[in-house]
Formats: sequence, structure tokens, C-alpha cells
Amino acid sequence: MMKAYLLAAMVSAGFLASSLTASAADGSAILQSQCASCHALTQPENTSLDRLWERKGPDLYYAGVKFNKPWLVKWLQDPVRIRPAGEFYRKHIKKGDKGDVVDESTLTVHPKLAQADAEAAADALMALKGPEGLIETGKYDADKKPSPMAKMLFTKLRGCYACHSIGGGKGGLSGSSLETAGDRLQPDFIYSYIKDPQKIDKGIWMPKLKISEQDLQNLTGYIAQLKGKEGK
Repeated sequence: MMKAYLLAAMVSAGFLASSLTASAADGSAILQSQCASCHALTQPENTSLDRLWERKGPDLYYAGVKFNKPWLVKWLQDPVRIRPAGEFYRKHIKKGDKGDVVDESTLTVHPKLAQADAEAAADALMALKGPEGLIETGKYDADKKPSPMAKMLFTKLRGCYACHSIGGGKGGLSGSSLETAGDRLQPDFIYSYIKDPQKIDKGIWMPKLKISEQDLQNLTGYIAQLKGKEGK
């Protein structure tokens, strides 16, 4: 009787271990089947402007230091467009009555994943950390609230509003929407990207701003608290 019990326990433990391994493998497999055709999952050797302009989606080889996992799990199940005019906006705009507008017919719909697949894919994405030192960690002071001037830095003084939206139909379309940036992005990533976008995304059209550490902290703090409510 004892031998039968031990055998059952061993079989059960082995099944659990193999299930966990399969789950982890499934996440990587999902990335390869669903994501690799549009996103770089490993650091690309080609960093030319041509490659940047032709890519269909942002690089994901450093997703684990960029995104918040709960947001990833939710978004992968019900994707909402983050870049209103696509990855390279000039390919997806047309003339409207009052200026350029997004040509929806040229944009690809992102696939939706079932919950289990979204969780497995999110785990696999969070394991992608990119090269060491890509992100400056611990530089942003999360305990310090952004000053009342932080929103003005974003909307007027530093030009962020020209390319990025914070919801409500306001802001630019050529960059990613930041309406839910606080849910989506890790603060250290926000800080590092504002400080030196080209270090993270070679050749990207976002300029490297020559700003003080105080302004950098304020901009990071302002963006990090944007969670779907405009002008918060």
C-alpha cells in the first residue's frame, strides 16, 4: 500500500513538473508564433534607420525592464492601440479636412490571446531583460511627488505633447499614447527613455532632451501617474 502511495506521489510530482515546464515553453512558443514576425525578441544586429522605419512593432527584447506584468496580461487579452498612427506614423496618415489624420485601413489589428496564453506570454516577456545597463535603475525617486509644474513641462515646455497624447483627444499622434503609461511602464524605464531614447531604441525620432535632473524627475513622475485619467 505504501509503495503504491509513493508511486502515485512520484507520478503526480513528475506530472506537475512537466506541466510547469510545458507552461514555460508555451510562453516562448507563443512569442515565436504570435510576436516574432513584428517584434524583435532578441537584440538586433541591424540598427540602421531603414530597419527602424520598416519594423512593424516595437522591439521586445527588453520587455522585462519596460512593462508591468499585470498590464501585459490584461492588454494581450484585449489589445488597445498604443501608437495611434502605427509604429512608423508616416506610413499610416492621410490628409484630412483640417490636417493629417490616421488612415485606419493601413493598420494591422493585434491578435488577442486567451487568458492562459496571455499569462504564459507575459511571463516569457518579463524574462527578456536586454543587455546589462540598458536601463538606469534606482535613479527615479518614487517617494517624491512631481511638482505642480510637471504637467506644464509635458504639455508646453518640453514639447512632449506634440507627439504624445494623454487622452481626451488631445496631444500628438506620432508617438505612443501615454494615457495609461503608469499602468503600462516601469518608472525606471520612463526615466531612462526620457534621458536618452537612442540608448534604448537606436535611431528613434524622439529627441534626447538636455534637461536638468529635477525636470527629468518631474516628467517621469508625471507620466508614471497617468493611468487613464487625463491631466491627473
